[in-house]
Amino acid sequence: MRMSVGLHARQSQVQKLAPRMIQSMEILQMPTLALQERIEQEMNENPLLEQVSGDPMSPDDADEDSSSKDSRSENEKELVVDNDHDNKDDFERLLNMDADSSSNFDDSFRRSSNRMSEEADRRHDMMANAQSRPESLNDFLLHQLAEMDIDDEVEQIAERIISTLNASDGGYLRTPVADMLPPGHTKEDLAKAEEALRVVQSLEPTGIAARDLAECLILQLDPQSPHFEELQKLIRFYLNDLAENRLPQISKKTGFSIEQIQELRMELHLLNPKPGAAFLETYVPNVTPDIILEQDESGEYRVRLDDDRVPNLFISKYYRSRLQASDCSAEEREFIKQKINGAQWLIDSIEQRRSTLTKVSEAIVEHQKRFLDEGPEAIEPLKMQQIADKVGVHVTTVSRAVDDKWIQTPRGILPLRRFFVGGTQTDDGDDVAWDTIRLKLQELIDKEDKSKPFSDEALVEELQNAGMSVARRTVTKYRKKMGIPSSRQRRDWTLTST
Repeated sequence: MRMSVGLHARQSQVQKLAPRMIQSMEILQMPTLALQERIEQEMNENPLLEQVSGDPMSPDDADEDSSSKDSRSENEKELVVDNDHDNKDDFERLLNMDADSSSNFDDSFRRSSNRMSEEADRRHDMMANAQSRPESLNDFLLHQLAEMDIDDEVEQIAERIISTLNASDGGYLRTPVADMLPPGHTKEDLAKAEEALRVVQSLEPTGIAARDLAECLILQLDPQSPHFEELQKLIRFYLNDLAENRLPQISKKTGFSIEQIQELRMELHLLNPKPGAAFLETYVPNVTPDIILEQDESGEYRVRLDDDRVPNLFISKYYRSRLQASDCSAEEREFIKQKINGAQWLIDSIEQRRSTLTKVSEAIVEHQKRFLDEGPEAIEPLKMQQIADKVGVHVTTVSRAVDDKWIQTPRGILPLRRFFVGGTQTDDGDDVAWDTIRLKLQELIDKEDKSKPFSDEALVEELQNAGMSVARRTVTKYRKKMGIPSSRQRRDWTLTST
Protein backbone atom coordinates (compact mmCIF):
# COMPACT_ATOMS: atom_id res chain seq x y z
CA MET A 1 0.00 0.00 0.00
CA ARG A 2 1.45 3.33 -1.07
CA MET A 3 0.67 6.52 0.82
CA SER A 4 1.28 10.06 -0.37
CA VAL A 5 0.63 13.57 0.84
CA GLY A 6 -0.55 16.33 -1.48
CA LEU A 7 -3.12 18.99 -2.24
CA HIS A 8 -6.11 18.13 -4.42
CA ALA A 9 -8.93 20.37 -5.66
CA ARG A 10 -12.41 18.93 -5.48
CA GLN A 11 -15.72 20.54 -6.36
CA SER A 12 -18.85 19.60 -4.43
CA GLN A 13 -22.30 20.99 -3.71
CA VAL A 14 -23.31 21.57 -0.10
CA GLN A 15 -26.70 22.97 0.86
CA LYS A 16 -26.49 25.46 3.72
CA LEU A 17 -29.25 27.47 5.33
CA ALA A 18 -28.69 31.18 5.72
CA PRO A 19 -28.68 32.43 9.33
CA ARG A 20 -31.81 34.48 8.67
CA MET A 21 -33.64 31.42 7.33
CA ILE A 22 -32.64 29.51 10.43
CA GLN A 23 -34.02 32.38 12.52
CA SER A 24 -37.35 32.20 10.66
CA MET A 25 -37.66 28.47 11.30
CA GLU A 26 -36.78 28.92 14.98
CA ILE A 27 -39.44 31.59 15.39
CA LEU A 28 -42.03 29.39 13.68
CA GLN A 29 -41.22 26.59 16.11
CA MET A 30 -41.50 28.78 19.22
CA PRO A 31 -44.63 28.77 21.38
CA THR A 32 -46.08 32.16 22.26
CA LEU A 33 -44.30 32.57 25.60
CA ALA A 34 -40.92 31.69 24.10
CA LEU A 35 -41.57 34.12 21.24
CA GLN A 36 -42.24 36.89 23.75
CA GLU A 37 -38.88 36.24 25.39
CA ARG A 38 -37.15 36.19 22.01
CA ILE A 39 -38.70 39.51 21.01
CA GLU A 40 -37.65 41.08 24.30
CA GLN A 41 -34.10 39.85 23.74
CA GLU A 42 -34.04 41.20 20.19
CA MET A 43 -35.37 44.57 21.34
CA ASN A 44 -32.62 44.80 23.94
CA GLU A 45 -29.99 44.05 21.29
CA ASN A 46 -31.46 46.06 18.41
CA PRO A 47 -32.29 49.73 19.23
CA LEU A 48 -34.12 50.11 15.91
CA LEU A 49 -36.93 47.83 17.08
CA GLU A 50 -39.90 49.52 18.73
CA GLN A 51 -43.28 48.22 19.73
CA VAL A 52 -46.74 49.74 19.73
CA SER A 53 -47.34 50.93 23.29
CA GLY A 54 -50.39 52.04 25.20
CA ASP A 55 -53.48 50.52 26.76
CA PRO A 56 -55.18 48.30 24.17
CA MET A 57 -58.51 48.95 25.87
CA SER A 58 -58.25 52.69 25.34
CA PRO A 59 -60.11 53.90 22.21
CA ASP A 60 -57.49 56.54 21.45
CA ASP A 61 -54.66 54.08 21.81
CA ALA A 62 -56.55 51.52 19.76
CA ASP A 63 -56.84 54.01 16.90
CA GLU A 64 -53.17 54.81 17.20
CA ASP A 65 -52.26 51.13 17.24
CA SER A 66 -54.41 50.53 14.18
CA SER A 67 -52.80 53.37 12.29
CA SER A 68 -49.38 52.08 13.27
CA LYS A 69 -50.25 48.62 11.96
CA ASP A 70 -51.51 50.10 8.69
CA SER A 71 -48.40 52.21 8.39
CA ARG A 72 -46.20 49.22 8.96
CA SER A 73 -48.01 47.02 6.49
CA GLU A 74 -47.80 49.63 3.72
CA ASN A 75 -44.38 51.10 4.27
CA GLU A 76 -42.28 48.60 6.14
CA LYS A 77 -43.40 45.10 5.28
CA GLU A 78 -41.97 45.28 1.80
CA LEU A 79 -38.71 46.78 3.04
CA VAL A 80 -35.85 44.45 2.21
CA VAL A 81 -32.31 45.67 2.49
CA ASP A 82 -30.57 45.14 -0.87
CA ASN A 83 -26.84 45.22 -0.24
CA ASP A 84 -26.04 44.54 -3.90
CA HIS A 85 -27.29 48.01 -4.94
CA ASP A 86 -26.09 49.93 -1.89
CA ASN A 87 -29.68 49.95 -0.53
CA LYS A 88 -30.49 53.02 -2.60
CA ASP A 89 -34.19 52.29 -3.21
CA ASP A 90 -34.80 51.01 0.31
CA PHE A 91 -33.30 54.02 2.04
CA GLU A 92 -35.15 56.39 -0.28
CA ARG A 93 -38.36 54.82 0.98
CA LEU A 94 -37.16 55.32 4.51
CA LEU A 95 -36.46 58.99 3.83
CA ASN A 96 -39.88 59.42 2.23
CA MET A 97 -41.56 57.81 5.21
CA ASP A 98 -39.72 60.20 7.49
CA ALA A 99 -40.69 63.17 5.35
CA ASP A 100 -44.36 62.27 5.75
CA SER A 101 -43.96 62.16 9.51
CA SER A 102 -44.30 65.36 11.52
CA SER A 103 -42.71 63.88 14.64
CA ASN A 104 -39.65 65.51 16.13
CA PHE A 105 -36.86 63.30 17.47
CA ASP A 106 -34.12 63.70 20.00
CA ASP A 107 -30.53 63.20 18.96
CA SER A 108 -30.13 60.11 21.13
CA PHE A 109 -31.99 56.85 21.57
CA ARG A 110 -34.13 56.64 24.69
CA ARG A 111 -36.08 53.66 25.99
CA SER A 112 -39.69 54.70 26.47
CA SER A 113 -41.14 54.88 29.98
CA ASN A 114 -43.89 52.45 28.95
CA ARG A 115 -41.31 49.94 27.83
CA MET A 116 -39.30 50.24 31.04
CA SER A 117 -42.51 49.90 33.07
CA GLU A 118 -43.54 46.78 31.14
CA GLU A 119 -40.16 45.15 31.70
CA ALA A 120 -40.31 45.96 35.42
CA ASP A 121 -43.80 44.46 35.66
CA ARG A 122 -42.64 41.27 33.92
CA ARG A 123 -39.71 40.86 36.29
CA HIS A 124 -41.99 41.47 39.26
CA ASP A 125 -44.46 38.85 38.02
CA MET A 126 -41.66 36.33 37.53
CA MET A 127 -40.46 36.81 41.11
CA ALA A 128 -43.98 36.75 42.52
CA ASN A 129 -44.89 33.55 40.67
CA ALA A 130 -41.63 31.72 41.46
CA GLN A 131 -42.42 28.53 43.34
CA SER A 132 -40.70 27.84 46.63
CA ARG A 133 -38.52 24.73 46.72
CA PRO A 134 -40.40 21.84 48.36
CA GLU A 135 -38.80 19.87 51.15
CA SER A 136 -36.76 16.95 49.85
CA LEU A 137 -36.96 13.37 51.09
CA ASN A 138 -33.50 13.63 52.64
CA ASP A 139 -34.32 16.87 54.48
CA PHE A 140 -37.59 15.39 55.76
CA LEU A 141 -35.80 12.34 57.16
CA LEU A 142 -32.93 14.36 58.64
CA HIS A 143 -35.36 16.62 60.50
CA GLN A 144 -36.97 13.57 62.10
CA LEU A 145 -33.61 12.06 62.91
CA ALA A 146 -32.46 15.25 64.66
CA GLU A 147 -35.36 14.98 67.10
CA MET A 148 -34.39 11.46 68.20
CA ASP A 149 -32.23 10.72 71.24
CA ILE A 150 -29.77 8.14 69.92
CA ASP A 151 -26.06 7.36 70.10
CA ASP A 152 -23.90 9.82 68.16
CA GLU A 153 -22.16 7.10 66.19
CA VAL A 154 -25.47 5.49 65.25
CA GLU A 155 -26.79 8.91 64.24
CA GLN A 156 -23.80 9.51 61.95
CA ILE A 157 -24.34 6.18 60.19
CA ALA A 158 -28.07 6.92 59.90
CA GLU A 159 -27.22 10.21 58.21
CA ARG A 160 -25.05 8.34 55.71
CA ILE A 161 -27.92 5.93 55.00
CA ILE A 162 -30.32 8.83 54.45
CA SER A 163 -27.87 10.49 52.05
CA THR A 164 -28.03 7.45 49.75
CA LEU A 165 -31.83 7.42 49.48
CA ASN A 166 -33.37 8.78 46.31
CA ALA A 167 -36.99 9.85 45.90
CA SER A 168 -36.96 8.89 42.21
CA ASP A 169 -36.08 5.33 43.25
CA GLY A 170 -38.94 5.19 45.75
CA GLY A 171 -36.65 5.64 48.77
CA TYR A 172 -35.08 2.17 48.65
CA LEU A 173 -31.67 1.43 50.16
CA ARG A 174 -29.49 0.17 47.30
CA THR A 175 -26.16 0.29 49.14
CA PRO A 176 -25.30 -2.45 51.67
CA VAL A 177 -24.87 -1.00 55.15
CA ALA A 178 -21.45 -2.64 55.40
CA ASP A 179 -20.23 -0.48 52.53
CA MET A 180 -20.98 2.63 54.59
CA LEU A 181 -18.43 1.64 57.20
CA PRO A 182 -14.68 2.31 56.97
CA PRO A 183 -12.34 -0.53 55.92
CA GLY A 184 -11.44 -2.89 58.75
CA HIS A 185 -14.71 -2.37 60.63
CA THR A 186 -15.58 -4.72 63.46
CA LYS A 187 -18.68 -6.76 64.24
CA GLU A 188 -19.65 -4.08 66.74
CA ASP A 189 -19.48 -1.47 63.98
CA LEU A 190 -21.68 -3.60 61.74
CA ALA A 191 -24.17 -4.06 64.59
CA LYS A 192 -24.38 -0.29 64.98
CA ALA A 193 -24.91 0.08 61.25
CA GLU A 194 -27.82 -2.38 61.41
CA GLU A 195 -29.21 -0.43 64.35
CA ALA A 196 -28.89 2.80 62.36
CA LEU A 197 -30.82 1.19 59.49
CA ARG A 198 -33.63 0.19 61.87
CA VAL A 199 -33.72 3.79 63.10
CA VAL A 200 -34.09 5.14 59.57
CA GLN A 201 -36.75 2.53 58.75
CA SER A 202 -38.75 3.71 61.75
CA LEU A 203 -39.11 7.18 60.24
CA GLU A 204 -41.90 8.48 58.08
CA PRO A 205 -42.88 7.67 55.39
CA THR A 206 -43.39 4.10 56.51
CA GLY A 207 -41.45 1.60 54.42
CA ILE A 208 -38.53 3.93 53.73
CA ALA A 209 -34.98 2.57 53.34
CA ALA A 210 -36.20 -0.96 52.55
CA ARG A 211 -33.78 -3.19 50.68
CA ASP A 212 -36.43 -4.80 48.49
CA LEU A 213 -40.16 -4.69 47.80
CA ALA A 214 -41.01 -7.42 50.31
CA GLU A 215 -39.24 -5.62 53.14
CA CYS A 216 -40.89 -2.34 52.12
CA LEU A 217 -44.37 -3.86 52.36
CA ILE A 218 -43.68 -5.71 55.61
CA LEU A 219 -42.45 -2.48 57.22
CA GLN A 220 -45.85 -0.96 56.45
CA LEU A 221 -47.85 -3.77 58.06
CA ASP A 222 -49.56 -3.05 61.37
CA PRO A 223 -48.66 -5.78 63.89
CA GLN A 224 -52.05 -5.20 65.50
CA SER A 225 -53.85 -6.05 62.28
CA PRO A 226 -56.00 -9.21 62.56
CA HIS A 227 -54.42 -10.50 59.32
CA PHE A 228 -50.84 -9.58 60.12
CA GLU A 229 -49.45 -13.13 60.03
CA GLU A 230 -51.29 -14.05 56.83
CA LEU A 231 -50.21 -10.86 55.04
CA GLN A 232 -46.62 -11.34 56.14
CA LYS A 233 -46.66 -14.91 54.83
CA LEU A 234 -48.01 -13.86 51.44
CA ILE A 235 -45.41 -11.10 51.11
CA ARG A 236 -42.46 -13.28 52.12
CA PHE A 237 -43.22 -16.33 49.99
CA TYR A 238 -45.93 -15.64 47.40
CA LEU A 239 -45.43 -12.10 46.14
CA ASN A 240 -44.64 -13.20 42.57
CA ASP A 241 -47.59 -15.59 42.53
CA LEU A 242 -49.87 -12.75 43.61
CA ALA A 243 -48.53 -10.54 40.84
CA GLU A 244 -49.23 -13.29 38.27
CA ASN A 245 -52.69 -14.00 39.75
CA ARG A 246 -51.81 -17.61 40.50
CA LEU A 247 -54.34 -17.83 43.32
CA PRO A 248 -55.13 -21.57 43.06
CA GLN A 249 -51.45 -22.43 43.59
CA ILE A 250 -51.29 -20.12 46.62
CA SER A 251 -54.47 -21.66 48.00
CA LYS A 252 -53.09 -25.16 47.57
CA LYS A 253 -49.82 -24.33 49.37
CA THR A 254 -51.21 -22.17 52.18
CA GLY A 255 -54.65 -23.63 52.79
CA PHE A 256 -56.19 -20.18 52.38
CA SER A 257 -59.42 -20.04 50.40
CA ILE A 258 -59.55 -18.10 47.12
CA GLU A 259 -61.91 -15.58 48.71
CA GLN A 260 -59.53 -15.10 51.66
CA ILE A 261 -56.55 -14.56 49.35
CA GLN A 262 -58.55 -11.99 47.38
CA GLU A 263 -59.33 -10.07 50.57
CA LEU A 264 -55.69 -10.20 51.67
CA ARG A 265 -54.57 -8.99 48.26
CA MET A 266 -56.94 -6.04 48.50
CA GLU A 267 -55.29 -5.11 51.80
CA LEU A 268 -51.86 -5.33 50.18
CA HIS A 269 -53.00 -2.96 47.45
CA LEU A 270 -53.43 -0.29 50.15
CA LEU A 271 -49.69 -0.36 50.83
CA ASN A 272 -47.25 1.92 49.03
CA PRO A 273 -44.51 0.13 47.02
CA LYS A 274 -42.59 3.42 46.59
CA PRO A 275 -42.96 5.46 49.77
CA GLY A 276 -40.24 7.94 48.84
CA ALA A 277 -41.80 8.86 45.51
CA ALA A 278 -44.15 11.31 47.24
CA PHE A 279 -41.18 13.69 47.53
CA LEU A 280 -40.49 13.82 43.82
CA GLU A 281 -40.48 17.37 42.54
CA THR A 282 -43.16 17.29 39.88
CA TYR A 283 -43.21 20.19 37.47
CA VAL A 284 -46.56 20.88 35.87
CA PRO A 285 -46.12 23.62 33.28
CA ASN A 286 -48.76 26.26 32.78
CA VAL A 287 -50.16 25.63 29.33
CA THR A 288 -50.96 28.76 27.37
CA PRO A 289 -52.91 28.06 24.16
CA ASP A 290 -51.40 29.48 20.97
CA ILE A 291 -54.63 29.01 19.00
CA ILE A 292 -58.23 29.56 20.01
CA LEU A 293 -60.93 27.47 18.33
CA GLU A 294 -64.45 28.83 18.59
CA GLN A 295 -67.79 27.99 17.02
CA ASP A 296 -69.88 30.67 15.38
CA GLU A 297 -73.68 30.87 15.39
CA SER A 298 -73.94 28.40 12.51
CA GLY A 299 -71.74 25.86 14.30
CA GLU A 300 -68.71 26.36 12.06
CA TYR A 301 -65.28 26.33 13.68
CA ARG A 302 -63.21 29.51 13.52
CA VAL A 303 -59.47 29.54 14.18
CA ARG A 304 -57.97 32.57 15.90
CA LEU A 305 -54.31 33.00 16.75
CA ASP A 306 -53.98 33.96 20.41
CA ASP A 307 -50.94 36.21 20.09
CA ASP A 308 -52.31 39.35 21.72
CA ARG A 309 -49.35 39.23 24.09
CA VAL A 310 -46.90 39.33 21.19
CA PRO A 311 -46.05 43.00 20.63
CA ASN A 312 -46.50 44.64 17.25
CA LEU A 313 -43.05 45.74 16.11
CA PHE A 314 -41.91 48.53 13.82
CA ILE A 315 -38.63 50.21 12.93
CA SER A 316 -37.71 53.24 15.03
CA LYS A 317 -38.55 56.60 13.45
CA TYR A 318 -35.60 58.18 15.22
CA TYR A 319 -33.09 56.00 13.40
CA ARG A 320 -34.88 56.59 10.12
CA SER A 321 -34.35 60.28 10.70
CA ARG A 322 -30.66 59.73 11.40
CA LEU A 323 -30.15 58.52 7.82
CA GLN A 324 -30.74 62.01 6.44
CA ALA A 325 -28.85 63.80 9.20
CA SER A 326 -25.78 65.66 7.96
CA ASP A 327 -23.72 64.48 10.90
CA CYS A 328 -24.45 60.77 10.24
CA SER A 329 -21.08 59.11 9.81
CA ALA A 330 -20.33 56.19 7.52
CA GLU A 331 -19.94 53.88 10.52
CA GLU A 332 -23.30 54.94 11.92
CA ARG A 333 -24.98 54.50 8.54
CA GLU A 334 -23.53 51.00 8.21
CA PHE A 335 -24.70 50.20 11.74
CA ILE A 336 -28.24 51.34 10.88
CA LYS A 337 -28.19 49.24 7.68
CA GLN A 338 -27.35 46.08 9.62
CA LYS A 339 -29.90 46.73 12.32
CA ILE A 340 -32.64 47.51 9.80
CA ASN A 341 -31.88 44.24 8.06
CA GLY A 342 -32.15 42.30 11.33
CA ALA A 343 -35.28 44.13 12.44
CA GLN A 344 -37.07 43.57 9.14
CA TRP A 345 -36.20 39.87 9.14
CA LEU A 346 -37.64 39.54 12.64
CA ILE A 347 -40.84 41.38 11.71
CA ASP A 348 -41.27 39.29 8.56
CA SER A 349 -40.56 36.07 10.45
CA ILE A 350 -43.24 36.85 13.01
CA GLU A 351 -45.76 37.68 10.28
CA GLN A 352 -44.86 34.46 8.46
CA ARG A 353 -45.30 32.52 11.71
CA ARG A 354 -48.79 33.98 12.15
CA SER A 355 -49.76 33.09 8.59
CA THR A 356 -48.34 29.55 8.63
CA LEU A 357 -49.68 28.65 12.06
CA THR A 358 -53.16 29.89 11.12
CA LYS A 359 -53.25 27.97 7.82
CA VAL A 360 -51.95 24.77 9.41
CA SER A 361 -54.45 24.99 12.29
CA GLU A 362 -57.35 25.58 9.90
CA ALA A 363 -56.37 22.57 7.81
CA ILE A 364 -56.10 20.36 10.92
CA VAL A 365 -59.47 21.49 12.26
CA GLU A 366 -61.13 20.89 8.90
CA HIS A 367 -59.78 17.33 8.77
CA GLN A 368 -60.62 16.45 12.39
CA LYS A 369 -64.07 18.05 12.58
CA ARG A 370 -65.72 14.74 13.59
CA PHE A 371 -63.25 14.37 16.45
CA LEU A 372 -64.18 17.85 17.72
CA ASP A 373 -67.90 17.16 17.32
CA GLU A 374 -68.17 13.57 18.56
CA GLY A 375 -65.11 12.88 20.72
CA PRO A 376 -61.90 10.79 20.70
CA GLU A 377 -63.57 7.73 19.19
CA ALA A 378 -64.22 9.70 16.00
CA ILE A 379 -60.65 10.86 15.39
CA GLU A 380 -59.41 10.11 11.90
CA PRO A 381 -55.94 9.07 10.72
CA LEU A 382 -53.89 12.12 9.80
CA LYS A 383 -50.29 12.53 8.69
CA MET A 384 -48.30 15.74 8.60
CA GLN A 385 -47.66 15.21 4.90
CA GLN A 386 -51.41 15.53 4.25
CA ILE A 387 -51.50 18.94 5.94
CA ALA A 388 -48.30 19.99 4.17
CA ASP A 389 -49.82 19.14 0.79
CA LYS A 390 -53.01 20.99 1.63
CA VAL A 391 -51.29 24.14 2.88
CA GLY A 392 -48.57 24.05 0.23
CA VAL A 393 -45.52 23.89 2.47
CA HIS A 394 -42.81 21.34 3.28
CA VAL A 395 -43.67 18.69 5.84
CA THR A 396 -40.88 19.94 8.12
CA THR A 397 -42.63 23.31 8.20
CA VAL A 398 -45.78 21.64 9.49
CA SER A 399 -43.72 19.77 12.09
CA ARG A 400 -42.19 23.01 13.34
CA ALA A 401 -45.54 24.81 13.28
CA VAL A 402 -47.26 22.26 15.55
CA ASP A 403 -44.27 21.64 17.82
CA ASP A 404 -45.08 22.59 21.43
CA LYS A 405 -48.22 24.44 20.32
CA TRP A 406 -51.56 24.11 22.09
CA ILE A 407 -55.07 24.80 20.86
CA GLN A 408 -58.06 25.69 23.01
CA THR A 409 -61.08 23.74 21.79
CA PRO A 410 -64.60 23.05 23.11
CA ARG A 411 -63.12 19.73 24.30
CA GLY A 412 -60.34 21.37 26.29
CA ILE A 413 -56.81 22.54 25.63
CA LEU A 414 -55.01 20.02 23.43
CA PRO A 415 -51.55 19.87 21.83
CA LEU A 416 -51.68 20.28 18.08
CA ARG A 417 -49.75 17.02 17.70
CA ARG A 418 -52.72 15.26 19.31
CA PHE A 419 -54.58 15.57 16.01
CA PHE A 420 -51.94 13.55 14.10
CA VAL A 421 -52.52 9.82 14.51
CA GLY A 422 -51.71 6.73 12.51
CA GLY A 423 -54.26 4.16 11.50
CA THR A 424 -55.24 1.19 9.39
CA GLN A 425 -58.13 0.16 7.15
CA THR A 426 -61.27 -1.73 8.02
CA ASP A 427 -62.59 -4.62 5.96
CA ASP A 428 -64.78 -2.09 4.15
CA GLY A 429 -61.74 -0.07 3.12
CA ASP A 430 -62.42 2.82 5.52
CA ASP A 431 -59.55 4.41 7.40
CA VAL A 432 -59.64 3.98 11.16
CA ALA A 433 -57.24 5.61 13.65
CA TRP A 434 -55.25 3.63 16.18
CA ASP A 435 -56.90 5.70 18.92
CA THR A 436 -60.26 4.32 17.83
CA ILE A 437 -58.90 0.78 17.96
CA ARG A 438 -57.50 1.35 21.45
CA LEU A 439 -60.86 2.65 22.65
CA LYS A 440 -62.57 -0.42 21.19
CA LEU A 441 -59.97 -2.65 22.85
CA GLN A 442 -60.66 -1.03 26.22
CA GLU A 443 -64.39 -1.45 25.70
CA LEU A 444 -64.01 -5.18 24.95
CA ILE A 445 -61.92 -5.77 28.06
CA ASP A 446 -64.29 -3.78 30.28
CA LYS A 447 -67.24 -5.92 29.16
CA GLU A 448 -65.51 -9.33 29.10
CA ASP A 449 -66.43 -12.22 31.37
CA LYS A 450 -63.84 -11.97 34.15
CA SER A 451 -64.11 -15.68 34.86
CA LYS A 452 -62.87 -16.30 31.29
CA PRO A 453 -61.19 -13.09 30.10
CA PHE A 454 -60.24 -12.66 26.45
CA SER A 455 -56.78 -13.78 25.42
CA ASP A 456 -54.93 -11.63 22.91
CA GLU A 457 -55.97 -14.03 20.16
CA ALA A 458 -59.60 -13.72 21.24
CA LEU A 459 -59.30 -9.93 21.25
CA VAL A 460 -58.05 -10.08 17.66
CA GLU A 461 -61.18 -12.05 16.71
CA GLU A 462 -63.47 -9.61 18.52
CA LEU A 463 -61.87 -6.67 16.74
CA GLN A 464 -62.21 -8.57 13.48
CA ASN A 465 -65.93 -8.96 14.16
CA ALA A 466 -66.09 -5.19 14.59
CA GLY A 467 -64.48 -4.75 11.16
CA MET A 468 -60.98 -3.93 12.44
CA SER A 469 -58.19 -6.13 11.13
CA VAL A 470 -55.35 -5.99 13.66
CA ALA A 471 -52.42 -8.34 14.19
CA ARG A 472 -52.08 -10.14 17.52
CA ARG A 473 -48.69 -8.51 18.25
CA THR A 474 -50.35 -5.12 17.76
CA VAL A 475 -53.05 -5.99 20.27
CA THR A 476 -50.40 -7.14 22.74
CA LYS A 477 -48.39 -3.95 22.27
CA TYR A 478 -51.35 -1.63 22.80
CA ARG A 479 -52.64 -3.66 25.74
CA LYS A 480 -49.30 -3.27 27.49
CA LYS A 481 -49.12 0.44 26.63
CA MET A 482 -52.56 0.92 28.13
CA GLY A 483 -51.45 -0.84 31.34
CA ILE A 484 -53.92 -3.70 30.88
CA PRO A 485 -52.74 -7.00 32.44
CA SER A 486 -52.72 -10.30 30.58
CA SER A 487 -55.80 -12.52 30.51
CA ARG A 488 -54.41 -14.68 33.32
CA GLN A 489 -53.83 -11.65 35.51
CA ARG A 490 -57.32 -10.30 34.74
CA ARG A 491 -59.06 -13.51 35.71
CA ASP A 492 -61.29 -13.34 38.78
CA TRP A 493 -60.90 -16.71 40.49
CA THR A 494 -63.82 -16.10 42.83
CA LEU A 495 -66.15 -16.39 39.82
CA THR A 496 -64.69 -19.75 38.77
CA SER A 497 -66.78 -22.76 39.73
CA THR A 498 -64.99 -25.26 41.87
